[in-house]
Amino acid sequence: MNNDLQGKTALVTGGASGIGKAVAQLYGQYGANVMVSDIDETQGQQVAAEIEAAGGKARFFRADVGDPAQCRQLVQETVAAFGSLDVACNNAGITGEMSLTADMSLEGWQRIINVNLNSVFFCLKYELEVMLKQGHGAIINMSSILGQVGTPTLAGYVTAKHGVVGLTKTAAMEYAAQGIRINAVGPAYIDTPLLQGFSPETKAGLVALHPIGRLGRPEEVAELVIWLSSERASFVTGAYYPVDGAYLAK
Repeated sequence: MNNDLQGKTALVTGGASGIGKAVAQLYGQYGANVMVSDIDETQGQQVAAEIEAAGGKARFFRADVGDPAQCRQLVQETVAAFGSLDVACNNAGITGEMSLTADMSLEGWQRIINVNLNSVFFCLKYELEVMLKQGHGAIINMSSILGQVGTPTLAGYVTAKHGVVGLTKTAAMEYAAQGIRINAVGPAYIDTPLLQGFSPETKAGLVALHPIGRLGRPEEVAELVIWLSSERASFVTGAYYPVDGAYLAK
């Protein structure tokens, strides 16, 4: 196994379940010190404990990434715990309210934008402050296939995920010369707890959207995040990478 994350510090938001959990666990397997963050303290603590039980180093810090002050504290706590911040995966997000655009509540819109877009900016801002002092870093922002295309009843989610891609490209251009790489990943429908409330018929409909004939697995997204976090991707920045079973190829 490549050990180019050995001894580095990685931060994962939304790390208590799904893609975030898979990313955190794989960071630990590759030798990184892992700060797991989520609003779900019980599950987040469990993920950190599992990483340590497997021989890695991990801590948990509860943070609501929709609050800029908590994002700042999260970054500070990460550096205090491990001495640096080399890699960050800004993964936290929600599906949020599903409705036609004209029927969407203002509160539902604001919540989705805050959790899925504002939070990425908040985390990115404070992560960059540390990485600029260090002179290096890699940041992966979790977008979606819906960061490239639209879909009915998800106006807030689609808008936020498009915004994440634009933010990623802009920040990558701004900080490339300072040794900081910033990329976005766009998963298709992944078999995570976010889909637990869907009926079998709805899930079957989602499967049919992917030419590969199945939903993705969290670890398949995590593998790409690990590569983008490593020096193997040293010339890769400002990019958007779908993990989508040919969803966007249609």
